[in-house]
Amino acid sequence: MQLPSVRLRTDFLSIKAMTIKQQSIVPPPFQAWYDTFHFSPATRVGDTIWVSGQVGMGADMKVGDGMQAQAQIAFECLKDILEAAGAGLADVVELMTFHTDLRGEMEAFAAVKDKYFPSRYPSWTAVGVTQLALPELCIEIRAVAVAGSGHS
Repeated sequence: MQLPSVRLRTDFLSIKAMTIKQQSIVPPPFQAWYDTFHFSPATRVGDTIWVSGQVGMGADMKVGDGMQAQAQIAFECLKDILEAAGAGLADVVELMTFHTDLRGEMEAFAAVKDKYFPSRYPSWTAVGVTQLALPELCIEIRAVAVAGSGHS
């Protein structure tokens, strides 16, 4: 004997699966990047948001001076993109960071990261790399968020 509530749940999931669309998230300050380099700052499907790597260069195209300044710029960009996608930093479930001097600058990076994630710690993978898009860049941050998941 099949319970009606089970059948209704199956029907709901089928309808939801058919209506989920991919949405590019392009806040106005990032439009030039989208037009020039042909990538979305973020992509949202359902409640899941994938944020492209954010670096320590602001919309003014100026690179921050050192790890802490670049990390702050990158986290502010991440925050702005998530807000445009209908989420916030509390909704981040995964961070992946790329460092040109992983061991030498981890303490400075972690100090900035902890200001943006003071209590709800997402999963985090830090990777050392030999170079980023510009020689003066030292950090890149990408994230995955689930809208609404960080609210109690």
